[in-house]
Amino acid sequence: MTNQEILQCALKQSAIDLHCAPEDFLAAENKIVVSEKNEGARRYLTLPFSCQLVSYGNNVVASIDEKLQDVTAEYINKYPVEHLFETPHMQVINTALMKFGLQICFMAEYFLPDTDALKPLSCLYEMRLLEQKDFKELYLPEWSNALSEERKALDVLGVGAYEKDKLIGLAGCSADCETMWQIGVDVLPSYRRQGIAAALTARLALETFACGKVPFYCAAWSNIKSVRNAIRAGFRPAWVEMTAREIDFVEKMNQ
Repeated sequence: MTNQEILQCALKQSAIDLHCAPEDFLAAENKIVVSEKNEGARRYLTLPFSCQLVSYGNNVVASIDEKLQDVTAEYINKYPVEHLFETPHMQVINTALMKFGLQICFMAEYFLPDTDALKPLSCLYEMRLLEQKDFKELYLPEWSNALSEERKALDVLGVGAYEKDKLIGLAGCSADCETMWQIGVDVLPSYRRQGIAAALTARLALETFACGKVPFYCAAWSNIKSVRNAIRAGFRPAWVEMTAREIDFVEKMNQ
């Protein structure tokens, strides 16, 4: 696939998630749509959204509960797109949402592979391709980024790094939607800073392409280690998301 084809795949999936058109993300003006459930959306999303803001860099597309139309429009049209996902402006939308029993909950940056940069990377340890049947005993805290105990059925492919028969690093792919699989990776603390995570991520991305799917990667802006890993493995920033959830949901996460 070319980089443009990869981007188009992501735009189409975001359009399914947000209930809009792929070209809406490339428009010069912002767009607001009413959120709806869709069986083709990424499996971990909670639909319909109350307020979901997404940007591929050109503008913001907001997928919302209809009652938040005015609040959302006022916010996204008041500030430049590059500042809508950061403080202090984020406090403005958060304060407005609290009147509706909502708060900003999730913020994340998503990465897509750059075909000019993605390539096999050397690793000091043996790497083995793993399938779903190999994950049964691996749902442990040390592999919680690579595998999801809550969604085991979606964990379809992995690459492990081994010192003899000891698993020291694991990248896993979650089949979050029909065309795109999300990569997560973990390395045991004593084995970090050796390039293992990047080698696993790159290998799994290539294996994902071999399965006919587009790999993608997600990280918080503040997770410098994860962002560096994405870039080293051949991924590049593609889009950002900000999600509002119910106040009690946010409070439970903070306990």
